[in-house]
Amino acid sequence: MAEPAAAGVSSLPREVREQLAELELELSEGDITQKGYEKKRAKLLAPYVPQTQGVDPALQKESKPQMPAPSATPASASSSSSASKFHRARSGGARDERYRSDIHTEAVQAALAKHKEQKMALPMPTKRRSTFVQSPADACTPPDTSSASEDEGSLRRQAALSAALHQSLQNAESWINRSIQGSSTSSSASSTLSHGEGKGTSGSLADVFANTRIENFSVPPDVTATTSSSSARPAAIDLPPSGIVKGMHKGSNRSSLMDTADGVPVSSRVSTKIQQLLNTLKRPKRPPLKEFFVDDFEEIVEVPQPDPNQPKPEGRQMTPVKGEPLGVVCNWPPALEAALQRWGTTQAKCPCLTALDVTGKPVYTLTYGKLWSRSLKLAYTLLNKLGTKNEPVLKPGDRVALVYPNNDPVMFMVAFYGCLLAEVIPVPIEDAGGQQIGFLLGSCGIALALTTEVCLKGLPKTQNGEIVQFKGWPRLKWVVTDSKYLSKSPKDWQPNISAAGTEPAYIEYKTSKEGSVMGVTVSRIAMLSHCQALSQACNYSEGETIVNVLDFKKDAGLWHGILTNVMNKLHTISVPYSVMKTCPLSWVQRVHAHKAKVALVKCRDLHWAMMAHRDQRDVSLSSLRMLIVTDGANPWSVSSCDAFLSLFQSHGLKPEAICPCATSPEAMTIAIRRPGVPGAPLPGRAILSMNGLSFGVIRVNTEDKNSALTVQDVGHVMPGGMMCIVKPDGPPQLCKTDEIGEICVSSRAGGMMYYGLAGVTKNTFEVIPVNSAGSPVGEVPFVRSGLLGFVGPGSLVFVVGKMDGLLTVSGRRHNADDIVATGLAVESIKTVYRGRIAVFSVSVFYDERIVVVAEQRPDASEEDSFQWMSRVLQAIDSIHQVGVYCLALVPANTLPKTPLGGIHISQTKQHFLEGSLHPCNILMCPHTCVTNLPKPRQKQPGVGPASVMVGNLVAGKRIAQASGRDLGQIEDNDLVKKHQFLTEVLQWRAQATPDHPLFLLLNAKGTTVCTATCLQLHKKAERIASVLCDKGHLNAGDNVVLLYPPGIELITAFYGCLYAGCIPVTVRPPHAQSLTATLPTVRMIVEVSKAACILTTQTLMRLLKSREAAAAVDVKTWPTIIDTDDLPRKRLSQIYKPPTPEMLAYLDFSVSTTGMLTGVKMSHAAVSGLCRAIKLQCELYSSRQIAICLDPYCGLGFVLWCLCSVYSGHQSILIPPMELESNLFLWLSTVSQYKIRDTFCSYSVMELCTKGLGNQVEMLKARGINLSCVRTCVVVAEERPRVSLTHSFSKLFKDIGLSSRAVSTTFGSRVNVAICLQGTSGPDPTTVYVDLKSLRHDRVRLVERGAPQSLLLSESGKILPGVKVVIVNPETKGPLGDSHLGEIWVNSPHTASGYYTIYDNETLQADHFNTRLSFGDAAQTLWARTGYLGFVRRTELTAASGERHDALYVVGALDETLELRGLRYHPIDIETSVSRTHRSIAECAVFTWTNLLVVVVELCGCEQEALDLVPLVTNVVLEEHYLIVGVVVVVDPGVIPINSRGEKQRMHLRDSFLADQLDPIYVAYNM
Repeated sequence: MAEPAAAGVSSLPREVREQLAELELELSEGDITQKGYEKKRAKLLAPYVPQTQGVDPALQKESKPQMPAPSATPASASSSSSASKFHRARSGGARDERYRSDIHTEAVQAALAKHKEQKMALPMPTKRRSTFVQSPADACTPPDTSSASEDEGSLRRQAALSAALHQSLQNAESWINRSIQGSSTSSSASSTLSHGEGKGTSGSLADVFANTRIENFSVPPDVTATTSSSSARPAAIDLPPSGIVKGMHKGSNRSSLMDTADGVPVSSRVSTKIQQLLNTLKRPKRPPLKEFFVDDFEEIVEVPQPDPNQPKPEGRQMTPVKGEPLGVVCNWPPALEAALQRWGTTQAKCPCLTALDVTGKPVYTLTYGKLWSRSLKLAYTLLNKLGTKNEPVLKPGDRVALVYPNNDPVMFMVAFYGCLLAEVIPVPIEDAGGQQIGFLLGSCGIALALTTEVCLKGLPKTQNGEIVQFKGWPRLKWVVTDSKYLSKSPKDWQPNISAAGTEPAYIEYKTSKEGSVMGVTVSRIAMLSHCQALSQACNYSEGETIVNVLDFKKDAGLWHGILTNVMNKLHTISVPYSVMKTCPLSWVQRVHAHKAKVALVKCRDLHWAMMAHRDQRDVSLSSLRMLIVTDGANPWSVSSCDAFLSLFQSHGLKPEAICPCATSPEAMTIAIRRPGVPGAPLPGRAILSMNGLSFGVIRVNTEDKNSALTVQDVGHVMPGGMMCIVKPDGPPQLCKTDEIGEICVSSRAGGMMYYGLAGVTKNTFEVIPVNSAGSPVGEVPFVRSGLLGFVGPGSLVFVVGKMDGLLTVSGRRHNADDIVATGLAVESIKTVYRGRIAVFSVSVFYDERIVVVAEQRPDASEEDSFQWMSRVLQAIDSIHQVGVYCLALVPANTLPKTPLGGIHISQTKQHFLEGSLHPCNILMCPHTCVTNLPKPRQKQPGVGPASVMVGNLVAGKRIAQASGRDLGQIEDNDLVKKHQFLTEVLQWRAQATPDHPLFLLLNAKGTTVCTATCLQLHKKAERIASVLCDKGHLNAGDNVVLLYPPGIELITAFYGCLYAGCIPVTVRPPHAQSLTATLPTVRMIVEVSKAACILTTQTLMRLLKSREAAAAVDVKTWPTIIDTDDLPRKRLSQIYKPPTPEMLAYLDFSVSTTGMLTGVKMSHAAVSGLCRAIKLQCELYSSRQIAICLDPYCGLGFVLWCLCSVYSGHQSILIPPMELESNLFLWLSTVSQYKIRDTFCSYSVMELCTKGLGNQVEMLKARGINLSCVRTCVVVAEERPRVSLTHSFSKLFKDIGLSSRAVSTTFGSRVNVAICLQGTSGPDPTTVYVDLKSLRHDRVRLVERGAPQSLLLSESGKILPGVKVVIVNPETKGPLGDSHLGEIWVNSPHTASGYYTIYDNETLQADHFNTRLSFGDAAQTLWARTGYLGFVRRTELTAASGERHDALYVVGALDETLELRGLRYHPIDIETSVSRTHRSIAECAVFTWTNLLVVVVELCGCEQEALDLVPLVTNVVLEEHYLIVGVVVVVDPGVIPINSRGEKQRMHLRDSFLADQLDPIYVAYNM
């Protein structure tokens, strides 16, 4: 901003000055970033600053596309509201009105409007188009199968947002704005949301690519030439002619380069999204975590401190509230069965129950006479006709399952009363099949099920006609209760009807929060008392008609429609769920037609009636004296009742007839609003503060109407009952009067126990409340109802939620239903299918985390869904002040359903945790909700090496060092003295044992394709040397690249170079199928090594000069290429002999896992020393045979393949690893056939055998393969031993004789290719368990096997003779004590003599190869730094020298470690955790990018599972490593690059990811 503008601030209007002052305050308090401050300030001042004053043109550009401000012209305002009307009309008209809840909508609207100012750029997930083809929602579904069940409030709730919300969300400054509209054909990210970083330009070139589909095009276009000035166009984007660019937006010529962590400019879709992600994380969202913690032994999880301003209850302790006394009516029967007998015999013609057909027409009416006679027949049949007289199947007191469909109340009622008369206990259940129901049946000891003939026919049968045994169900005998199968009872037989007592009458099932099904036992006296209390509260009189829309098998539907009905001789019209689906108005029509006095409904039925009400003008509800709303405890019941009343008041509905009630399976009816007196004032509402509620305190909401919950009362306590409110957790302490708690009821009318579960029963059905001192209040036991609420003024009962829907996050309580309501109030019509939303919490990292899962409409666009998800997060955050951990959308109709079509919450949660939910969209927000991470570690300054040393001495710890046997003491035969050089050894062998075979090369069939004896090798080498001198005109000391497939030619070429005095450099040949990937590496080594010549085969020579090669590299600049296939028979005049052993023998080039190409120089002395050490360790003599299945290009693999046989004279059987791809048995069968004692392989070979032959051990036996001859099987590696792989290999092949002690690993590094190798003598490799948490702090803490967070480490073989190792602090270079983690430093005769680089960097050379300890080493030994972290531990075993054995444990490479939150992580540990989370994860790799952890997983299942992995990966890394994953990338199998040694190339993967070359199935950016 220019200064003059600032000078003229005083002349600005007052409100602008106030806004500026507010901004200043925000900035000073850290509520806004500097960037955000500048941007907002610029926007405020823009209208008052003349353009010439140097305002950034970008800012002016930005201020143009704003929507009209509040003071906009009326015309524009009205046009936008008419637009929103059009929108609503189009989305299905009245159909969506059922979602209305104006109260909540306004709150959501306001909450979202509050965020209008914040320009928030959420990186939208990237997905492959093919992946998520929505399953079409069943087209034939009637109006609303799903809409809601028994308990789940999936619908009945609003979202047709008013014009204002519509406008604020469509506003250019809406929370998320779009800079580029993707065309529908565009590729994986058709709708990247990109919003500027405040430079005035929005997004970057990456966005252009996000929206362009570039076909037949593998190399990313060159975008490095872009300029970074904000208005310039991209300078040049090279697209090949075939590149078709679709869907580029005309406004997308914006570019801004983003610097990567290393300052390298990267411009790609990925990096922009990551930048957006970082921007969302930079915002000061939650209070920042406190500064660093002192590095203590255990990290302490951050415990959220209670908010000092949180509301606290201030009232007095409540006193239990009594209902009115239960009146004694003279004609009330002594038992319910007696009432049935009375009406059945005296009023036989009176109607009892009317059933409807599918169209909603009455189809059959059961009279009291029929009910009595048929129940009698059934009772007689059950007791006398099943089984024999001496062995009846049923005895009184046995439990019987009732399996009746929801549209057959008549048969059910007969069966229920038949059981009561027979004194057996009915257990009504839902449709057959649920596993949890099976658990209930088993725990109730049920062996008999009653059902109808129709229902029985519908059950699945086995082939011989028996009913299928359902999973988890006990064996059942099925009895059909249709009249024709029942026997008439003899005249003299009478059922035993005694006065009601405490014996069980029936069992009602309930599903707990975790999904288990329990049976609530109701005694006969409770059943009777409950009917009496309902009769008194509802004022039922004989002969009244009631319409029941509820499930008649449980809860209020059973209590009113089946039980109280008979007690009062009522006539019930039962409207089944299936009729409601086809004709939602049917219950209203029944009330009208039968002049019903009472109707029993749920909010859902009110919605359906309102939806369909246009079809019926002439219905009248004036006969209703009570409309009982049984889910009056839901947060949306208020608006449902209000809306229904306003619509149907004109049809005669009386306001005082609406009677909400609250019920629970345990306490039965808790409270019900009594029918009102006409004209009396209606009861008031409670408008409660959500914030107060979350702390369990009742506060009337005054300050912020957005976060208010409006609840209606559910009337008074039931007659004869007493109610108190206790704290929901801990001992049942009475709440204060202004505190929310669990409602407990004491009355004769309540459940008596959970059948068969004594422990749980005690805590629920026998609760004695206590006061604040903890002493019991009275002696009356109460029953916990599972409902949360309070008793308000006038003893009215208010319910605010269910215990089952309680989500306790960081000590605050939220109600799942409230969150569902908020989700529905955010324009859900375009996105959510039929309002189906599930909310539950999962426990991750020591706290509950909220998960929201919704079904997505089949026609919802990606953009709409993402927009909706983002808004929901915003609204929930605003209204409930709680972060959502995960928000997932699944295809329509895929969430598990309850029998009546609602969402089955516990099963949904189980699917989510198992990774079988298959979402089609997902947003994770761990950064906002996880606030209890331990504080980041700050390294402790200044403990010097001397102090460490002294500390160790004081503690009596020895310095961590170890060494192999001393070479000096072991005199090898005269070979060592005589021959210093390998060339001399070969010449000597060619004379002494010319026909002794040194090498055998096998092909995939296992046949020998080539051998080399000492003489043949010597002769061939001479011929190659002469060609080098003649054709190549090479001089001694020139470097020669050897480009050969694994085989004997490579060996002869190597010795040919030595004979000619040239320096060989072995290089892996390029792969003909992937030249573009492999040839550049070859080219690089040729250039870096300054090779004068390339030796190779004819085939490879043609490949190097081919047209395909020319596309990848410049083939004109290859040095001389000589093929060695046909060599002239020409003798070499003389074999070169190096003047000193310190002369260079060969160069060893290798690409590290971090992508660094390093060449090291190996001298002749080092070669001899190394061969000698290996010979001694493995006891290799000329009579021995070893088998090698390794790549022979670098490190120890090359040494074993090319050098050792010549030195030691043993025979090497060479197996090229690539041959195993066509014959997995090759390696093991060779070892078995040749009876090999020592074999060497790589991890990739071992993995191939473990995965490929794991299930074919029998086949191996059949082929006669036996591995009992193997003494050592050594894995050659430069990494931490992969214990799980070596263990599985040993276990798998134990059956074919492999000894459990045979398998071991080696350890080498760039500076010294062989430090450890198991060898033949010496103790077996040891293993230890270390604590992962301590490792992150660079400490080693040994723990027991099975300890949580423990890691199994194995020793990497024995240290080779002549090798010394010390463990050093990499920063201070001081030695460390035993069992301390530090860098492994090595000193040995075969250490390489330095790096071979183009620019000889002396400092690096000195630091890595010739470095000294900073303290405590008087001998001033020169050490080489391996770059690996590890520790030495003295064991109880005895080494060959007779002393105690020191074991070296390698933990991992230093340059691979990830520094996150001040701690050091090894990628492999995180990857191991991730690979365990889901069966479909084939491989996994992690890396960091701008301090974000990126996890790449290969999906081997179907692509629908891709999004299941995102929450699982995030959970496991958080739980086990205390890290929040920034980005989860799901890719196809084989995408993670793995080198020939079986090591993951993580940096290579990182570069491909950032250059957008991975073609991921899905990329999730966790927020």
